[in-house]
Amino acid sequence: MPETFEIKSALDIPAHLVGQVQSKLAYVDEHIAAASISPDGQRIQLELTGKLESAEQQALEAKVQSVVEEMAKGAVLPKVEILEDHLVRPTTFDQDPMPELLSSGEVSEEHTGIFSFGPLLTRLIEVFERQFLALADEFGAKPHRFPTLISAEKLGRVQYFRAFPHSLTFATHLRPDLDVINGFSQHAAYEAPNGLNTAPESFSRIQALLSPAVCYHLYFALADKPLPDGKLVATAVGNCFRYESSNMTTLERMWNFTMREIIFVGPADFVLENRERARQYLEKAFEHLGLAYRVESANDPFFVGEFRRQAAFQNAFQLKYELRAQLPFKNSTLAVGSYNYHQDFFGRNLDITLPDGKPVHTGCVAFGLERMAFAFLAQFGLDPQRWPTPVREAFNE
Repeated sequence: MPETFEIKSALDIPAHLVGQVQSKLAYVDEHIAAASISPDGQRIQLELTGKLESAEQQALEAKVQSVVEEMAKGAVLPKVEILEDHLVRPTTFDQDPMPELLSSGEVSEEHTGIFSFGPLLTRLIEVFERQFLALADEFGAKPHRFPTLISAEKLGRVQYFRAFPHSLTFATHLRPDLDVINGFSQHAAYEAPNGLNTAPESFSRIQALLSPAVCYHLYFALADKPLPDGKLVATAVGNCFRYESSNMTTLERMWNFTMREIIFVGPADFVLENRERARQYLEKAFEHLGLAYRVESANDPFFVGEFRRQAAFQNAFQLKYELRAQLPFKNSTLAVGSYNYHQDFFGRNLDITLPDGKPVHTGCVAFGLERMAFAFLAQFGLDPQRWPTPVREAFNE
């Protein structure tokens, strides 16, 4: 039976960090089924998968407090820059769309964080996808197709394992050994809640992972050579995988999701100017579609040990802006896309150079297609007849 466990935070968690700390608590211990933090940042309530002994509770509390201290100690309120604010744009729906999506069969949850979609969601996603393809055409972006798997060696080169270890999804296979393969075929079975009953030593060493982002593949393809023309704009759509533990409860947080990106590679001014052009283009597109949202400065979900330093760096140099769509049913917002500038990080680490020998700068505009559709349904409901006219007409094409 689930148990609750309340902890008095050793430090008051600043309001601007409550959501960030709460999301990280999902990775503290396998016994945590859910976590919440009081608005004043003083109390942490954990829902546990079962009852813990006193010593186990003490160990769990120590880990929780270490996360709080690492993220909140000496934290400074970041300056949030708002580039657009259209949250007051009128919407017609205020209920959580998830229950109806599940009951109607429009969404089917195969496993935690893994969802299939029916015709309505699929066609609505295509409506937004056409907007992003039109944006790509504005830049003459060259189309690319990338694999679902991504190289562990190359992810290591760009320090992904240090920054985002908590969200990784590993790909492996049975060792090419006759005894191992025969043993697996005869005895493997799924045993809830522990998964496949296969010995870890049956699996090969990890050489690949499931890709966490689309743009990395382009940077890896350009690695260790000069950029031929000194400038490049590309676009691609692909499956992305970011494990989010107990945070994966609705379409807001998915293990497997689809992202469309427009990617810029070249000198710094080229990347920054095109990132801004893309934002201005999409501002008009989203006004036409009636979406209520705001664009504001943000940071990536770095892991605990890297969080303060990396988040402060991103904020100081305005490297990331999120498009956060209104979710009326919870009086909150959801990040559905982002405008990103990586400076010369990938150019330096992957040895991608400009004609003058300097490392390239990179940036991308990225949108989660499922999140876009979910946020739209949260604002306008599942009945296409109640949707804004441009979306309804595009949906029926």
